[in-house]
Amino acid sequence: MNIRLPTSVSLSLGVLIAFAGIYIIWGTTYLAIAIAIQTLPPFISGAMRFLLAGVLMAVWLRMRSPRPFAGVNLPAAALCGVLLAGIGNGFVIWAQQGIPSGITALIVAAMPVTVLVLDWAWFSRRAPTRQGLLGTAIALAGVTTIVLHTRTISGEASPLHLLALIIAVVGWSFGTLLQKRAAGKDQVFSFTGAQMLFGGLFQLALSVFDGEWARFDPASVSTASWLAVGYLVVFGSLIGLNCYLWLLTRVSAAKVTTYALVNPVVALILGALVLHEEITSVAVIATLLVLFGVSLVLFQDRLLFQRPPKNLPAAECK
Repeated sequence: MNIRLPTSVSLSLGVLIAFAGIYIIWGTTYLAIAIAIQTLPPFISGAMRFLLAGVLMAVWLRMRSPRPFAGVNLPAAALCGVLLAGIGNGFVIWAQQGIPSGITALIVAAMPVTVLVLDWAWFSRRAPTRQGLLGTAIALAGVTTIVLHTRTISGEASPLHLLALIIAVVGWSFGTLLQKRAAGKDQVFSFTGAQMLFGGLFQLALSVFDGEWARFDPASVSTASWLAVGYLVVFGSLIGLNCYLWLLTRVSAAKVTTYALVNPVVALILGALVLHEEITSVAVIATLLVLFGVSLVLFQDRLLFQRPPKNLPAAECK
């Protein structure tokens, strides 16, 4: 007997599973990236990840339709691919050469703040609430604490690595807002596949520009690094990125970016357990500031600090 769930129930279950995907899986990708770049150049590893994932997506789509990218806005997919997979992910990979995975995830956690500011300035033009502005200030204070104490937190992290992370956050934020406009609900997988191919090509170009191929020796790449790239292809890109775009076509960008509250916690724990990265008291304080500030931004519509109107009956003041 076939049992069909109501559409609303099926959608809710799908949303729940997709959120679990980006909450947990993307928290583990910082560890996988750190392992991959131990013996692989950063942009080469990123290019491998997204080109392979994009090709696998294209093959799967071709099996379902003779024209897998029909109807996809390819210029928009290219731009989103460059911003998300190219700059957003590529610069994070490059920065992790000098910044621990947990701290990297914590800085990236401020991304919803960037989305809020960019959305206000160039997209919806909707001004943030006072709670949103307060959250922005607190989150930025946390990020500033990390930046000013980078030496005590992560040793010898150069300003260039920190700058790369900032560029990555801005690129990913722009890509998130543009992608929500460009991808339709019936084009999620096609758009994601094209996006990964363009992002992989961009990282390939960066690997040439950075001179990585001149010092790349496949024989010196460890098994752990190859396995990490494989994990990133399957879980980080094919599953994680599709969950991300699928959610953006069904719920608000602000809700989707709540993954930024969970990823740093997962990354910090895994970095400490597997890579023995140090979690200092400064890192803990910065983590609390960033996560609290980001939570205020993400849930600003609920106005946690708003006083109930005086003319409401006592029973309605919940």
